[in-house]
Amino acid sequence: MADTNSPRGQKRDQRGGGGRGRDRQGGGRDDEGDDLVDKLVYINRVAKVVKGGRRFSFSALVVVGDSRGRVGYATGKAREVPEAIRKATELAKKAMIRVPLREGRTLHHDVEGRFGAGHVVLRAAPPGTGIIAGGPMRAVFETMGVQDVVTKSIGTSNPHNMIQATFEALTNCQSPRGVAARRGKKVGEIVARRADQSEAAQV
Repeated sequence: MADTNSPRGQKRDQRGGGGRGRDRQGGGRDDEGDDLVDKLVYINRVAKVVKGGRRFSFSALVVVGDSRGRVGYATGKAREVPEAIRKATELAKKAMIRVPLREGRTLHHDVEGRFGAGHVVLRAAPPGTGIIAGGPMRAVFETMGVQDVVTKSIGTSNPHNMIQATFEALTNCQSPRGVAARRGKKVGEIVARRADQSEAAQV
């Protein structure tokens, strides 16, 4: 039994014991005040054969978002799983992109993304639809703050290719305000034209 009266025992009590008290599989809030949410998407174990036997290392794929349209992803490698996750999280924070959202809940328009053998289709959805996505894509939209979206993965199911194809599609998303500023028009003209096109498609 450890002596809590010793300096070492007092330091241990101040730290509150071991462990970080955070479930990475289900995501968690960042402690730095940025209010970021991180989700662990995939862990891969790699074995390197050396003279003394096998040397194992781990690769972690993590998605980070602020639930308000900013999201990023990265891969971290280390000899231990927690260290690989920490590296991936830090890199993902530095590589975050901002995606314009309609009403703060869905995409402005349908978009496709390709990377390698990965091919994904993202479609805007009406309120109440929810996140219809599976696997790695669901983690992206949950951390980004999207509430209604319909997705389809047509190509490979490799998590890395699916994530990169999804981000390729998200980087092509545009808002009416951005399109209007680039064309030198008013936002009302862009939105009215989009409404006319949707009505024509329904007919």
